[in-house]
Amino acid sequence: MKEIILDTETTGISIKEGHRIVELGCVELENLIPTKKKFHCFLNPERKVSEKAFEVHGYTDEFLSKQKKFEEIAEEFLNFIDGKRLVIHNAEFDLSHLNNELKILGKKKLENEVVDTLILARNKFPGSSISLDALCKRYRIDNSRRVQHTALIDCDLLSKVYINLIDQKEPTLNFQNQETKINNQLNMNSNYYKKIIYPSDKELKDHEVYLKTTLKKNFF
Repeated sequence: MKEIILDTETTGISIKEGHRIVELGCVELENLIPTKKKFHCFLNPERKVSEKAFEVHGYTDEFLSKQKKFEEIAEEFLNFIDGKRLVIHNAEFDLSHLNNELKILGKKKLENEVVDTLILARNKFPGSSISLDALCKRYRIDNSRRVQHTALIDCDLLSKVYINLIDQKEPTLNFQNQETKINNQLNMNSNYYKKIIYPSDKELKDHEVYLKTTLKKNFF
């Protein structure tokens, strides 16, 4: 199973206020193991970055004005994620912006299956902070590079958080029992269809081998 860890940075929060994407990052996993395939670009939003957004990512209007427009990278991006499950932290935000960009170009909304790690974390750690930084701290993942939000760094961190969130070594985690509850929450507040998909036994075995070898030093 191929999955895409995806993150965006934007000029602001709401598409209703005309905010656009300024950075798009994707990192591919196969059977929960990171491949070397990535998609990354900065984008010209054709508008100014809000002060609050600038504080988050630090991208200036001058820098962004020299980048490609979304229409120039749309097909390459769509080809990269085609047929793959998307893994996003707070998926509603990123998907609203991506679908808005596609709508501007007259293209249909994304129809990929989506795992929202915010929902997974909320159900696994009710009442606790579930920001990306908080989850990195919980799982002892080094996020010292994250001085400011950048899509590719956030994707790298989220891939490690995601692998930990679905780690079968957690004795209280029951994927099948949680699936219905998580899907109900997604359907209540989404304008698009999102389905939480859980790994097969083979994927979990591959993941366990991976943790014991390549990623051991990152998580323990």
